[in-house]
Amino acid sequence: MTEETRTVERSVEEWRELLSADQHAVLFKEATEPPGSSPLNQETRDGLFACAACFLPLFESSSKYESGTGWPSFFAPIAGRIGSRKDFKLILPRTEYHCARCGGHQGHVFKDGPAPTGERYCNNGVALRFVPDGDPLPEPRT
Repeated sequence: MTEETRTVERSVEEWRELLSADQHAVLFKEATEPPGSSPLNQETRDGLFACAACFLPLFESSSKYESGTGWPSFFAPIAGRIGSRKDFKLILPRTEYHCARCGGHQGHVFKDGPAPTGERYCNNGVALRFVPDGDPLPEPRT
């Protein structure tokens, strides 16, 4: 674990004070935003996609692609920035992934993505913050 990915521990109430209701529901109650609702679906500029809770960069824009699902999709995260676990909420197991720093739920990963990984990280847009190249990253929340 690096200093950048050192675990952030806040209470549910502390996160609720920092985030919008939609962000809190997705990141810390594992809700899902409606498909097609995120402006990040159309984001094509170079930059980084960071966790909306703690601001840890999770994806580079070079790994983003249009999956046709209605959610921002990526074929690979930045190494060491996400964790995962099995999710049985829809009976069949899926792999849920979350921010390595704060544990905020981001989405699910599927094995139907493009080369080179063959994976699709299907992310809730509300769980991300886009930082264009040239703009400073926000200070990490600790």
